[in-house]
Amino acid sequence: MTTTHSTHDVGIVGAGLAGLAAARALTADGFDVVVLEARDRVGGRTAEHTLSSGEPIDLGAQWIGTNHDRVLDLVEAFDLELWSQYDDGTDQVAVAGEIFEHDERYRALPAESEATLREAFERIETLRKSVPLESPQDAPTAGAWDGTTLETWKRETITTDAACEAFDAFVRAEFTVEPSQISLLSFLSAVDASGGLEAVTDGDGRTEAYRLVGGIHQLSRRLAEDLGDAIRLGEPVRRIDRTGDTVSLVTAEANYTVSDAIVAMSPPLAGRIEYDLPLSGRREALTQRMPMGSVIKCFAVYEEPFWRSDGCSGSVLATDGILSEVADATLPETGRGALVGFVAGADALEWTDRPVAERRDRVLDDLARYFGPRAGDPIEYVDKAWSTTPWSAGGYNASMAPGTMTTCGDALCGPVDRLYWAGAETATEWSGFMEGAVRSGRRVATEIRERHSS
Repeated sequence: MTTTHSTHDVGIVGAGLAGLAAARALTADGFDVVVLEARDRVGGRTAEHTLSSGEPIDLGAQWIGTNHDRVLDLVEAFDLELWSQYDDGTDQVAVAGEIFEHDERYRALPAESEATLREAFERIETLRKSVPLESPQDAPTAGAWDGTTLETWKRETITTDAACEAFDAFVRAEFTVEPSQISLLSFLSAVDASGGLEAVTDGDGRTEAYRLVGGIHQLSRRLAEDLGDAIRLGEPVRRIDRTGDTVSLVTAEANYTVSDAIVAMSPPLAGRIEYDLPLSGRREALTQRMPMGSVIKCFAVYEEPFWRSDGCSGSVLATDGILSEVADATLPETGRGALVGFVAGADALEWTDRPVAERRDRVLDDLARYFGPRAGDPIEYVDKAWSTTPWSAGGYNASMAPGTMTTCGDALCGPVDRLYWAGAETATEWSGFMEGAVRSGRRVATEIRERHSS
């Protein structure tokens, strides 16, 4: 195969929201940009799927929060339509062998369990405020917290089985890992980057306030349309070289010579690239100690959202089956009912390797237990196992294993000469969210612009 050569101001590896946001900002500043994407589509961890009826659903990232200002700016710029997340009716919490109901999720628990869980949440809020947003490894007790798993902290703090299981389900649903796989410091840092537990659970700044009519993938597609032929699909970058004052991005088809390079992808995927430039030992170690989470996203579609007339919100937090969380995902375009469920953490690793038909049966059994027999008989079912999705290797995000943040955390987004790191995990605010991805792309664009203007 003949290798072609081209020269650009900036080369960006990855056409997810981070890479596209960086490209948009740099192009507006007059830089000649090339974006190299391994997949045959843009969007990264956003993923569109079309149902047999022609309706779009989001098999990847889906929700926009009320305080996700950068994403909301894009929604407005592209004249897209927001759809408020349905949350009327009764929530369910299925833990400790029972299903509890209330119109506020955590108040569904028995009084003693609710009290101990609320106390734990309040303690998390107190602790996370002592973690510096931009340098969590500098927290006063960072070493001890980074060496303590969230599982250990939970066992020492939460005293009832129902509260422990509700906490486990919350961690799996939000982080797609088991509490034993993440350190207390990493957890506190992530909570802090989201504006606190109130934003994540049930506050006014909640993170699951809106969906997009037509699907979230429209954001990536519209960003890509504006960039035109600057985007090259199906070109995974295999090697990044540094020669003199330039950087080379090497694919199987071409060699792209650039003044500055941005790697806009998750740390474990970035670690698969060969680098012929001096990365620090901490950066190399970071990519080995920051694995992706594990999640299967499942949709069941019905003629109507029948659970609403039964007084249910569609919201479930659970440990009694394989679904950690369920939400109402009724289709904006037609009003047909849909439930979206998440198999997360250890269960996702197990069920990813099971046949889809077996997985479908088990998921529908769970839904029927929460919403009655009608939930077990959808007109369409589809799921996506992110751990076996090429160029993703998991979802929603990568999390630092215990002991990683204090030893390698400062290498997460610190540039290496003319090589910059972006992606949802590198954001200091809204880390792990689409909002964080967009912010990270704009951050590195600003860093490059400032270097060239100095």
